[in-house]
Amino acid sequence: ARVLEIARRLSRGEALGTGEEEEEGCQRHREPLEVFCKEDGALLCAICRESRAHRAHTVLPLPEVVREYQGQIQARLQTLKDDRDKLMEFREAEMKRNW
Repeated sequence: ARVLEIARRLSRGEALGTGEEEEEGCQRHREPLEVFCKEDGALLCAICRESRAHRAHTVLPLPEVVREYQGQIQARLQTLKDDRDKLMEFREAEMKRNW
């Protein structure tokens, strides 16, 4: 959910907000947010990325993360649309049968 919100905001050109940063960037270091920590689902500045808390974690640049998660979201959305279509067909068949 957090990644989806980040992707939405990035696509709209809005400032990002995940709790530890302000519009200008990292709240602690006042640095721009440059990478995404996959383990914590958080945006990080370069200083936070090198901290003990995230050093061993998988981090990716923001554009790469957005592309990756957009692909996953689109695939899941297509699955949901397909399921909805099947349910609508089933509903229509049941309504015809009841008539």
